[in-house]
Amino acid sequence: LGDLGKRHYLVMEGVASCARVWINGCYVAFTQGSHLQAEFDITGLVHEGKNTVRIKVWQWCVGSYLESQDFLRFSGIFRDIYVLERPNGHLRDFEISTRAGALSIKTDAPADIRILRGEKPIAELRGVLSEEITIEEPVYWNAESPYLYTLEISCAGELISQKFGFRDISVSQEGELLINSRPIKLRGVNHHDTSPYGGWTMTEAEIDLDLELMKRLNINAVRTSHYPPHPKLVERANELGLYLILETDIETHGFTNRTPNARGGVFDMESPIWPGNDPAWLCEHIERMERALERDKNQTSVIIWSTGNESGYGPNHAKMLDYLKKRDSLRLTHCEDESRKGLTQRADIYSRMYLSLAELREAADAPEIYRPIFLCEYAHSMGNSPGDVWDYWELIYSRKNLIGGCIWEWCDHAVYYGGRLCYGGDFPQELTHDGSFCCDGMVFADRSLKSGSLEIAAAYSPFRARLTDGGIIIVNRYDFTPLTRHKVKVKTVVDGKTIKEESFEPSLAPGEEALLAYNVSLPKSCRYGAFVEVSLFDPEGRLLGEQQLETGVPAAPLREGSALAPFKRTGDHFTVETGGLSARVSGYTGLVDSISLRGKELLAEPIRISAFRAPTDNERKLVAKWYWQKNGENLDRAFNNVREIRLLGGDLLVTGALAGVSRRPFFRYKLRISASASGCLRFSLEGAVAEDAIWLPRLGFDLVLCEPDMPFSYFAMGPSESYRDSCHHGKIGFYESSAAKELVRYVNPQEHGNHAFARELRLNNELRFSAESFEFNVSGYSAMELYAAKHIEELPEPRHTHVRIDYRDSGIGSASCGPELEEKYRMSDKSISFEFELEGL
Repeated sequence: LGDLGKRHYLVMEGVASCARVWINGCYVAFTQGSHLQAEFDITGLVHEGKNTVRIKVWQWCVGSYLESQDFLRFSGIFRDIYVLERPNGHLRDFEISTRAGALSIKTDAPADIRILRGEKPIAELRGVLSEEITIEEPVYWNAESPYLYTLEISCAGELISQKFGFRDISVSQEGELLINSRPIKLRGVNHHDTSPYGGWTMTEAEIDLDLELMKRLNINAVRTSHYPPHPKLVERANELGLYLILETDIETHGFTNRTPNARGGVFDMESPIWPGNDPAWLCEHIERMERALERDKNQTSVIIWSTGNESGYGPNHAKMLDYLKKRDSLRLTHCEDESRKGLTQRADIYSRMYLSLAELREAADAPEIYRPIFLCEYAHSMGNSPGDVWDYWELIYSRKNLIGGCIWEWCDHAVYYGGRLCYGGDFPQELTHDGSFCCDGMVFADRSLKSGSLEIAAAYSPFRARLTDGGIIIVNRYDFTPLTRHKVKVKTVVDGKTIKEESFEPSLAPGEEALLAYNVSLPKSCRYGAFVEVSLFDPEGRLLGEQQLETGVPAAPLREGSALAPFKRTGDHFTVETGGLSARVSGYTGLVDSISLRGKELLAEPIRISAFRAPTDNERKLVAKWYWQKNGENLDRAFNNVREIRLLGGDLLVTGALAGVSRRPFFRYKLRISASASGCLRFSLEGAVAEDAIWLPRLGFDLVLCEPDMPFSYFAMGPSESYRDSCHHGKIGFYESSAAKELVRYVNPQEHGNHAFARELRLNNELRFSAESFEFNVSGYSAMELYAAKHIEELPEPRHTHVRIDYRDSGIGSASCGPELEEKYRMSDKSISFEFELEGL
């Protein structure tokens, strides 16, 4: 210790769940509130030389009832603990706020004040207790241009430095969220403090990585779910430019109600002893809100206070809102459960989670909801997801009172244990857990990106473009930044080749649109596809976003008609040989069980028609309907019932049906297989899905090829996986890959690797698949292998290459927490007509 003539404080920034503290054998204090900062005056208890601090931590306490968040459970000291030495007579509190270019300062003792713009002092005052300082022509802070001033406060020989920005917060009469009098949209994400190496303990480098990566992904807002974050996160949000919805440490999610099987998902707010209702819990609610506010009241990035999450709504929550209104009238208030309970109108924001597009549209158009409408959680990002984010943002930008939303959530909660990433159920002595349900991030635990990360970045992109007569309409979706020194590149791409390219430097104010006079120069037809691609670059040349626009140019048929090579009966099979390609179809099953090219067998198993794919994390509610053997369709146990196999003019016609075990057929079909003299097989599928069948995960053909890790090239959406509701992050074009490269290392193995809007797939320079439009998947693993594994490490060594050629795949959505998949993205067609060609190369 230093000077014993000074004051000394022990500061504990995070201890779970509660603790008692002793200094040199003397009891000091008790604290609870795991993610709330605690500070103890230990002056007089310390001495020169070695001192002993003893902290006894309990895993559980009464406060745990308010700390039942969706995260991995840890206990102990997880944030910094330090001794703070300060002079006698030091400043104990100060508060700053800004409005209309004026800085308000309040201190609890006379202090000297200095304000700096950069390194230059612009105001100095002495002996301040309460003062309002007007700055001429202030530079305002916002998330796109986070300009910060420096406030220096001197008192009792101590200098305190605080960064701050000028920013005003208000709500327009139309329900817009205004920052500095301009309407903004919160392109947000929920963020837990979590590390795959430290659990709740994050290093400053990890915090920096999170926020810098958010900025690169076009995120401008963070909801600190569901507690005050590490204090460094708030400071960095000031510097980098992120709006914070700062929540206190309250969530009773795990204690929804006390009665088994009663009113699932509805909080037990009728009970007089429930925490939100019971007066005995009022102090705990108010204190948690107060501690969150007092720690971060001087932070510019905090624009909204939140009373917590998923805890019902009762008198104690209402009094928290009353406290906030009285204590800080300049920031807005948020309480998700208040909005769910009804229009009590205490909070400034109408906040809901996981509304469907239809429900969100209805809320936006409801005249009784006059407040800004905010999706505090949406697009649940478990595993391979989310889908339809683009659709949400097209709707959000169509309504002034829709102010945005926060993706659930930033990163997977998984930690390294026993040499692998683990989740609920992987640790000893777990009484309860939710399995992989906390692996729900838009980035992986190590912060590497997945296709969902890129899809969100595309939806949050600061521009939109569309084709029109005379050129390209470009829309500036920045809230404050004009497009003046930015560069827009436009190019016309036909069949993968750029035929025209031009650059523009538009002058475009925030929220406005302009016409770029670009002559698209389109051909009358093309072979694969014709597109216009628009890219936006910042003044430093960094790519901010891309958009590929459909042109409507028709694509020519991929193959002209040619002479047929007839099938013939050979014992128990039907066979054909053409152009070095030989094919054999079983006379019993109607399945193609052999394809050889120049004498080399390519198939390891017969080609099957299938609707089965390994469910994604977000399809867990559908598993019972798709696969559960008691009441589901049993799509994972489907059998092919062949009714007839016959030759028809040299073609082979198979009539059959697919049905799950002990189920009526869900798909009745006729498959016509023909061969051309040039070495091509044509598969023509006509069929009907049962009217009473649930919509299918997919419908198409499964092939298992002998060689593992086959390389391939394709013309489709790429380069990463894509689905019809998650396809704005890629572009349709020519790409190369391999089965091994297609593996996406989701913690819990699941469906992945689909490519939508395909025209052609070439495998190993041996096989070519083509169709007017199809979807495909190339993998080292079967759907059943993915379905059976619970960790990525459990997947076996690939022995074959598995290929899907699909009529259609369903989208991925976010239905584990979110709404059901939008109808337009489901494989819900009842009448099927699909044709593709397989050609030996």
